[in-house]
Amino acid sequence: MYDLIIIGSGPAGLSAAVYAKRAGLELLVLEKNPMSGGQVLNTYEVDNYLGMPGMDGFDMSVKFREHADKLGVEFREAQVRALEDRGDSKLVHTDGGDLESRAIIFAAGAVHALLEVPGEERLAGKGVSYCATCDGAFFRGKRVAVVGGGDVALEDAIYLARTCEKVYLIHRRDELRGAFVLQEELKGMTNVEILYSHVTEEILGEDHVEEIRIRDVKNGDTSLLEVAAVFIAVGIRPGTEMLGGLVDCDENGYVQAGEDCATKVPGIFVAGDVRRKPLRQIVTAVSDGANAAVSAGNYCRSRKHIH
Repeated sequence: MYDLIIIGSGPAGLSAAVYAKRAGLELLVLEKNPMSGGQVLNTYEVDNYLGMPGMDGFDMSVKFREHADKLGVEFREAQVRALEDRGDSKLVHTDGGDLESRAIIFAAGAVHALLEVPGEERLAGKGVSYCATCDGAFFRGKRVAVVGGGDVALEDAIYLARTCEKVYLIHRRDELRGAFVLQEELKGMTNVEILYSHVTEEILGEDHVEEIRIRDVKNGDTSLLEVAAVFIAVGIRPGTEMLGGLVDCDENGYVQAGEDCATKVPGIFVAGDVRRKPLRQIVTAVSDGANAAVSAGNYCRSRKHIH
């Protein structure tokens, strides 16, 4: 029986682990991937985390994990299937068996949203990618497209423009949503073409991406772009399916919880990208992790589980 099980080892989960371990809780961190860090692992550059300008996302993930390791936090690789509330104890069903804990911090993060257009699933991994820093090197010197208009899409386009012949940025609105500094950098790149008010309707190719069909949302005209890859950055969706209605979620699947990160179920807390909030950044995930750990510690102490 653990005092606390933390599900997820991104910035929120690792922050929670550090705070909980320092508070004397017996805890376990469950992670579905071999490396900790979550989405930060695949971020080319993090330029807005206080005190670490220009930090490589992979290096940042390593530093976060090293902090937890230094404190002796226990990690286990496992895929969580479901959670079960048993009052004073919680059961975590995993692919490696069941685990019991007095409290849970759910910090499973989010996954990339899909375009859900013909050709996307068939050509996934064959030119369809959701991570420019992971796959961009395969398309050096070629023409590629990025779909989206937020920070991630702009960062991807900037990153790709440094090595690709041409980058098309396809955005459904008539203005970008990403940070002003990113927009300015992108617009200064001569090999980037921004296609405003366009949507991607189909991804074409036999064994790999060869073209994409796009449509002008204002006049309905369609055209084909010859590209070797399309990088999809149209948002994220929270990985809350495994909660199975145990806690309250909004219409988009984000868990309803305040700044104390407490859900409607006593002993179950939530942190990071799965929580409903106006801003989802590394710094807010780390903050959530700290708040959730303090709340979980108070919960356990209120039931005299720990001193």
